[in-house]
Amino acid sequence: MAKLYCIAFWNLENLFAPEGSPDRLPWLAERLANDLKGWTPELFSRKLDQLTRILQQIHGGRGPDLLGVCEAENRAVLEQLCQRLNAALPRRQYIPVHADNTRDGRGIDTAFLVDGRRLSHNPATLFSHFVMRRTGTRDISQATFQTKAGRELVVLCNHWPSRTGGAYESRGYRFTAGESLAYFHQRIREELGIDTPILAVGDFNDEPFDESLQQYAEATRERGDVERSRSAPRFYNLAWRFAPVQTADCNGNSRLVYGTISYEGNGAIFDQILVSQGLLLGQRGLKVREESARMEIYPEMVDARLAEGPIRFGLPKGNRQANVNQAGYSDHFPVSVLIEEASTA
Repeated sequence: MAKLYCIAFWNLENLFAPEGSPDRLPWLAERLANDLKGWTPELFSRKLDQLTRILQQIHGGRGPDLLGVCEAENRAVLEQLCQRLNAALPRRQYIPVHADNTRDGRGIDTAFLVDGRRLSHNPATLFSHFVMRRTGTRDISQATFQTKAGRELVVLCNHWPSRTGGAYESRGYRFTAGESLAYFHQRIREELGIDTPILAVGDFNDEPFDESLQQYAEATRERGDVERSRSAPRFYNLAWRFAPVQTADCNGNSRLVYGTISYEGNGAIFDQILVSQGLLLGQRGLKVREESARMEIYPEMVDARLAEGPIRFGLPKGNRQANVNQAGYSDHFPVSVLIEEASTA
């Protein structure tokens, strides 16, 4: 019988350790002093509880087998999130896969949480790819995971430059990130073969139709172009399949959710899942179930006041507790997809 693996991604929205954490780098402690003033151990603990409440609902209440994340400060906060998840899901044994090499001005990282009982990881396959920019930005994390049957899946976790200063004015930074992703996609194909199963997940801060995704990252909605490609490192963008989700909001009212985030008062699909030719065709025994790609939206997360966007948790911002909503979660919804492994019998 074929095995299924649930792969998910979530922007955790400012998952910082509490104010005064001994795990914080000195330069970050100085830079974040105002933002984290009033970010108490109790608020941090509550944030972990809220994230766990959602993650444990994914994959029919089993949680994801592999989770890509962004906006995590360091390995220490990821380890604490793993502890909460393992307590909530006793059949899981999550561990962080993380390279603390970010050049981001706030020190936030991309990383993975993987259930070691389902997928193994060789630390030698963990890379933190620098995105060339004059100002600091998040690296692209690359890791290879292996099933019990020995089949390998390469995953790249992204958090592209924000739209600060304007979507048009900042788009060049995302062009650079998209070109970087395409470059490393091509290198993986050259080193491991064009049929290698490769998955790219992340918060791209652009939508599937934007130039950064379509032209620079070569992520298309045309399945046939990806299947037939022999030289170009093309991705099939499953986010084109994200239909509006009929759900209820936190007050029980029926709502249609149009995006993974509310941007300028409208739903936008910034969080996406890109799959390689190898995953589409399944030549190496791992094949994406493209119809399973979805936004993970639960009623308690939906804010009717914010274009049906997610309820954010927030930060104190200079000890202003009004900026924290302890009933919130993140300013993004998670996304997920199922990968099928062919039977070895």
